[in-house]
Amino acid sequence: MKPLLEVKNLSINVKSEDKEIKILQDISYKLYPSQTLAIVGESGSGKTLSALALVKLLPNTISIKAGEILYNEKNLRELSEEALRKIRGAKISMVFQEPMTSLNPVLTIGKQISETIIEHKKISKKKAWAQSAQLLEKVGISNANDRLKDYPHNFSGGMRQRVMIAIALSCHPDIVIADEPTTALDVTIQAQILKLMAKLRYERKMSMILITHNLGIVAQYADFALVFYAGRIMERAPVSKLLKNPAHPYTKALLNSLPKIKQGQNILETIDGNPPSFEDKIEGCPFHLRCREVMEKCKTSLPPEFKVNNEHSSRCWLAETSE
Repeated sequence: MKPLLEVKNLSINVKSEDKEIKILQDISYKLYPSQTLAIVGESGSGKTLSALALVKLLPNTISIKAGEILYNEKNLRELSEEALRKIRGAKISMVFQEPMTSLNPVLTIGKQISETIIEHKKISKKKAWAQSAQLLEKVGISNANDRLKDYPHNFSGGMRQRVMIAIALSCHPDIVIADEPTTALDVTIQAQILKLMAKLRYERKMSMILITHNLGIVAQYADFALVFYAGRIMERAPVSKLLKNPAHPYTKALLNSLPKIKQGQNILETIDGNPPSFEDKIEGCPFHLRCREVMEKCKTSLPPEFKVNNEHSSRCWLAETSE
């Protein structure tokens, strides 16, 4: 099966005063039709920037320095802004972290959904408005025709996120990028939003890139996972293999830090130290300063990705013997 999206050796830098700092280095992965790919890691690991780079939504001070982004075998980096605009929002759409800052507070919900439809489908305002109402109903917002006339502040956090999902799905995209879609929502609403997205992904046969720091969400909703740390992929594997047999000490530490319901085990495990700043010049593996299994070579040499088994690889010297 051919991948729907393929990222090859993507590297991203940020301009800081008179120098450039490396943020993402040599990121490569494939997304297949109807697959949910999770990108997981702590805050500041480069997860969101890796997604924004796909559709050229990076801030002005951040730029792609190398790599290819292939959508249906077409390199998006070579497209003009006009050509890319036809893909962004229509074929590849995005659900952002915080809907209150993503939605325009002075425009009605109906205006924001219908404008997206008109931009890409070139249909009349009347038809776009009718489709907007259908989308609201699809994402679980009742009295859709009336709610289209409301403004973002008239909706709760969970309802605003449902509106963001409606906008993302408005043009029947092939790929939806969901960037921490349940941030700032309570646990009950989080579950509702994630179930809704999973249901719509299945019904519409879409692919999804799910960005999260929560391995519990990954376990329930993703097929394949990339573990990011300090701008690099540390481990990649089908989710079932990653959870049952993590190969990288960082992935193991993330799993061990999840709350456990066990009698007599009340202490929550943590990962020592803090993630490095992108300005820090660290030799060797970027995780070695926090790793409990560190070896001398980890401090001086960056390991390549070693194959653990089929579809599973780890950027760790401990995995060298498994090849």
